[in-house]
Amino acid sequence: MLSARPNTINTVKAALGPISRRPAAANTVPAFVSPVFRSYASAGITEPLQRTPLYDFHIKHGGKMVPFAGWSMPLSYGDVGQVASHNHVRSSAGLFDVSHMIQQTFRGPSAQAFLSHLCPTSVASLQPYSSSLSVLLNESGGIIDDMIITKHGSDNEFYVVTNAGRAREDGEWFSVQLREWNATKGKGKEVEWNKLEGYGLVALQGPKAGEVLQSLTSYDVPSLKFGQAAYMDIQGAKCHVARGGYTGEDGFEISLPPDAAVTIAEKIAFSPGVQLTGLGARDSLRLEAGMCLYGNDLDETISPVEAGLAWVVGKDRRAAGDFIGSSRVLRELKEGPARRRIGLEVLGSPARQGAEIFTDDGLTQVGIVTSGIPSPTLGKNIAMGYVQNGYHKKNTQLKVKVRKNMRDAVVRGMPFVPAKYYR
Repeated sequence: MLSARPNTINTVKAALGPISRRPAAANTVPAFVSPVFRSYASAGITEPLQRTPLYDFHIKHGGKMVPFAGWSMPLSYGDVGQVASHNHVRSSAGLFDVSHMIQQTFRGPSAQAFLSHLCPTSVASLQPYSSSLSVLLNESGGIIDDMIITKHGSDNEFYVVTNAGRAREDGEWFSVQLREWNATKGKGKEVEWNKLEGYGLVALQGPKAGEVLQSLTSYDVPSLKFGQAAYMDIQGAKCHVARGGYTGEDGFEISLPPDAAVTIAEKIAFSPGVQLTGLGARDSLRLEAGMCLYGNDLDETISPVEAGLAWVVGKDRRAAGDFIGSSRVLRELKEGPARRRIGLEVLGSPARQGAEIFTDDGLTQVGIVTSGIPSPTLGKNIAMGYVQNGYHKKNTQLKVKVRKNMRDAVVRGMPFVPAKYYR
């Protein structure tokens, strides 16, 4: 998740239209509709772009700012290209500004039950200061957004991070659901929802991330494992730090208090081995790691089962079936989905978002590419997309239509590049 995304402005897409205009029933063939793209261009933007607490910091250090999900964000820095930045993260450490993400807390006597109602994750099984990827589902079992849920010291307090590009939709959904919850099920044990306005959020990613962070805090960083969180003193400020990220490398997502965001970002960015890194490298890294980008690889018509995220549906939740959208999710877990997310290796030219996937004889369209790049790490063209159930098995031979030419493709397992999480 933790949002975004390739080589140039034209290859990194800020959002992608629905893969299918309607939810696919378990026993139907999905309609693969050519998506509508919105790139990093300013066309269509009618409201002023928002700025993160680190905007001036980016300008100062040569950030090439582009519109992304309603925010002005750095695509790259100075003369450092996307591939060089990508490779630096894989070999050392990169610092990303992800302050556009929505940080929020849910507190109250029924906070755990409320979040369990909204998502299929076993929220009750989370240990204090542990995290899980989850999905916010609509009544049809489609994904409104993906998110990270972190339980704090008790069942009554959770820290949740959602995508900037879904801020309006998520906000409306949370508001409606919370109002109904507090008026009925939560009456007398109400839940309070609070957005952390003005806070920064940076992602320190790469094999040297732990070493860098340890040089800035007295906290025992090696004691913090992947999927765990803690409060640490960094440069005299109390920061929420979660071990994880969006690159497949070891790393941390660090929430920065408003009055210390720039100071801490400066200190991290200019630690030995760290390089400022923008959205371009973030996208190629996440795709090599087999991670979804909302708006490209996920939308409100896609279920977690179709998306290959069935693992976020806890065993206890499958038995109870007491979460929004459970009917479709449980049916697809039992009967299988109509389409499945896959990884592809494409020969010849790279397949970009919207490229059509065909059977090996090139006669029948069976899917669509949702993300695609030349992989800097592998030196191969990789892509992610959805195909009809039955064409998703590893090593299945397919064709992808790239600029009117049929290219050979083969289904590959994901992640494309092995994860290196600190466990």
